[in-house]
Order: sequence, then structure tokens, then C-alpha cells
Amino acid sequence: MAHVFLSLSAWQVMAVGLLFFGGIYLLFGAATWLLTHRILPALGVGAVLDPRPLAPGQLRRELAQSGISVLIFGLGMIFPWGLLQLGWARLDPDAGAGQIVLEILALVAWNDVHFWINHRLLHTRLLRRFHLPHHRSVVTTPFSTYSFHPIEALMLGNVILLPMMLHDFSFWSLFSVPLFSLFFNCVGHANYDFFPRVSYAHWFAASRRHHLHHACYRGNYGFQFTFMDRLFRTRLQADAAAPQLGAARQRDALGGRA
Repeated sequence: MAHVFLSLSAWQVMAVGLLFFGGIYLLFGAATWLLTHRILPALGVGAVLDPRPLAPGQLRRELAQSGISVLIFGLGMIFPWGLLQLGWARLDPDAGAGQIVLEILALVAWNDVHFWINHRLLHTRLLRRFHLPHHRSVVTTPFSTYSFHPIEALMLGNVILLPMMLHDFSFWSLFSVPLFSLFFNCVGHANYDFFPRVSYAHWFAASRRHHLHHACYRGNYGFQFTFMDRLFRTRLQADAAAPQLGAARQRDALGGRA
């Protein structure tokens, strides 16, 4: 597969990138929506985190913004391909299963570090205007995952470039990055508590933590794990969104009496 990728022309790489990122976005997004809106509620598994309704036109907006992100990620495949063509990075064609597993684990950890750094920068005064389009989704959906300003998409989309120049990865290790990244992202934006019985600090409680980030706007800048937020003391308390949700319930109650 590595040989096939390297033999593609620049135009072919970008075309494949567009099909790949567009395909996995729609597939993962639709599957997560179906799971959290139909299958799991019918089975009595888990619960919705934020019961407030979506903003008018939210899904249409998220899909439109995500289309631009897919364009950036897809065309951006030219950069890792270019590093390989220039000899600034190389693929390891002889990596065994054990090495691939270790590489994927290292990339999962790096993905969390890279995401925290860029996410924290996007919440600074200098860059927050580029992050506000994503935060228009206060109540998130799986389709919020790629709903970015183009600058944010560029910042988050370069995650594999530095590792590629530091280590000769297997093709399959690098191929896994957009897959696990989008999977974790869909889970985090699903607005659904898949594992209500686990603690707030558990890896499986990522959807709870990211729900709080959108409800409160600040804090919980990490991706799937908590080590960066713990290290830099940016982790929110588990009840951080209680005032917002309580106010919404009170408004609903007053509206019902009217």
C-alpha cells in the first residue's frame, strides 16, 4: 500500500484525500447519530448529556463548515506525500505488527498533546475568532466534529507532519491517525454519555468532558485523555455546566406554564 501511495501523482493524492476524508466524516457521523438517537436509547443504554434543542439550522451549518474542512484535509494530503517525495520523511515497509501497535499508541498520545496545544491557542485572544465558528454548536452533534473555521482546520490537520520527520512510520500507523481521531471526535461531540457508570476522569468519559467544554466554553481542552488538562490545571469540574443546564430547565418550566 505504501508503494501505491508513493506512485500516485499530486492530483491523484488530493482526489483520494477528498474521497477519504469526506467518506469517513459522513460514515462516522451518520453511524454515531444513528447509535445515539435510535439504537442506544431504544436499548436503554447511556443518556443524553445536554437536553437543550439544537440551534435553528445547526446541522446545515455544521455540514457546510465541515465540507470546507474536508476540502482542506483532503487537499492537505499533498503535504505528507510531499515529505515522502522529497525524502524528508520515509515509510518503514518492514514494520511488524508489534511495531505498528506501538507506533499507533505513540501517535494516539501525540494526537492528544497536539490537540491540547492547538486547542488552547485557539482559546487565546489572538486566535479565538477562528474557534468561535466551532463553538456555535453549544449542544454538539457528531457532525460538529469537522465544523471548523479554515484556520482551525489547518492547525489541527497537520498532526502527522512532525512525527513523520522524526521517525520512519509504517503506512498503516499513519493511516490510523485520521480514523481514530475522527472516531474519538465523534464520540466527544455525540452529546451522549455512553458509559454513565464510569468516573468523570475515566478515558471512556470523554464525551462528558467535551460536552462541558462546549457548554462552558473554557476548560477541558484535551482530546480523549485527561493528562494534558491535569498537567496544566485546565480540567473542569464534573458539575461545571450545572448553572447553564439548570437555567435552561427553569426556562422550559416557565414556558410550559405560560
